[in-house]
Amino acid sequence: MRDGMIPSISKDEINEMVSELAQDIERDYEGKELVLVCPLKGSVLFVADLCRKIKLPQVIDFVYLTSPRGESVRIIKDISVNVQGKHVLIIEEIIDAGRTLSFLKSRLLASFPASLKVVTLLDKPALRELAIAPDYVGRTIEDRFVIGYGMDMEEIGRNYSDIYNFAQ
Repeated sequence: MRDGMIPSISKDEINEMVSELAQDIERDYEGKELVLVCPLKGSVLFVADLCRKIKLPQVIDFVYLTSPRGESVRIIKDISVNVQGKHVLIIEEIIDAGRTLSFLKSRLLASFPASLKVVTLLDKPALRELAIAPDYVGRTIEDRFVIGYGMDMEEIGRNYSDIYNFAQ
């Protein structure tokens, strides 16, 4: 599968981005407990690495949403933790169009968390369809299809340690 793919972000660079994001989050939430919400499936590797670097009390929960082009967002698996009065972080591996994230953010805000912020490893604003901005960004990237570190192409490539894009 890696034929025709160009290394874009190495596992060492990813590790450094995750460490920096964890430090920023620890500084901003010192002394507080966090609820990390992981949208499945792509964010699993990122949330696993990030939660181990954040040295604050935390609860992790998972949500599985789907938003096929031209269709509304559907919930396959909802979170199970009560977020009312809690400090919630949505952990995304990448943000592009923002439709699913906007839906999830609105849904969580309806549960009255103490705070709600978005963390993303990669931000791709060129594809943004909705005015939604992450609060914590590992790196802003160009409009290129990326694969690896949780991101896939038809379920292939999620397990790659590095992030790749395709030669154009």
